[in-house]
Amino acid sequence: MDPGLSSPEKLDKENLVGISSKRLGVCGWILFSLSLLLMIITFPISIWMCLKIIKEYERAVVFRLGRIQADKAKGPGLILVLPCIDVFVKVDLRTVTCNIPPQEILTRDSVTTQVDGVVYYRIYSAVSAVANVNDVHQATFLLAQTTLRNVLGTQTLSQILAGREEIAHSIQTLLDDATELWGIQVARVEIKDVRIPVQLQRSMAAEAEATREARARVLAAEGEMNASKSLKSASMVLTESPIALQLRYLQTLTTVATEKNSTIVFPLPMNILEGIGGISYNNNKKLPNRA
Repeated sequence: MDPGLSSPEKLDKENLVGISSKRLGVCGWILFSLSLLLMIITFPISIWMCLKIIKEYERAVVFRLGRIQADKAKGPGLILVLPCIDVFVKVDLRTVTCNIPPQEILTRDSVTTQVDGVVYYRIYSAVSAVANVNDVHQATFLLAQTTLRNVLGTQTLSQILAGREEIAHSIQTLLDDATELWGIQVARVEIKDVRIPVQLQRSMAAEAEATREARARVLAAEGEMNASKSLKSASMVLTESPIALQLRYLQTLTTVATEKNSTIVFPLPMNILEGIGGISYNNNKKLPNRA
């Protein structure tokens, strides 16, 4: 051990696989010699039993008399396993998909939801994955479920629905820190679906519909206000230029004629209507006097 390390660091370093001494001892060397002798005597038959092929995405952790032979796993390619004293375990280094089943979660605002997700992870240290945990895949699966429930239990329903990426990133960080000693690297965490009760869905739908209706009414009111301002400006322009009113009448006639209906509009100047109104009014005033 390194004399410059403190006591806790020394204990942690001794507990790590592959750091402690791997001396075989007298009996171990005797068994090692007998195994070599047996392989030589039974050669070339024994060579077919001792040579193992490790694939590109695999690593082999070799135990010699119960001790890990090297700090680093062997492979890929051909490896030599001695008979009777060597045992090896293959470890797959490819990315594993861990599907988290729906978890019933009580959010911070007391809403019961069901959330499921998926975790992508890979083994980066075959020695740690074999020696530090009994079943690394089952341990990662259970830890992912627990972490998902713990993290989502501290969030409100609106935060869960709106911040899935941030929640997934925090779950990934927690899982990566917890599985580092197991030789696991968590690559990605995704929340697939958030299921809420039917009554709450109806309430949220009614709230969203009311919000949309209120927004539509506000937009309609703003449109009416803008239209009234435009009509006011147009009336001021028509008042200043009487000929503009006649042009507007002609445009209206053109629009009505293109629709192919039986409506006929005869535009009359406003001063004529005023004159007719004035004559009738004067006649009504003069008739009693003649009587």
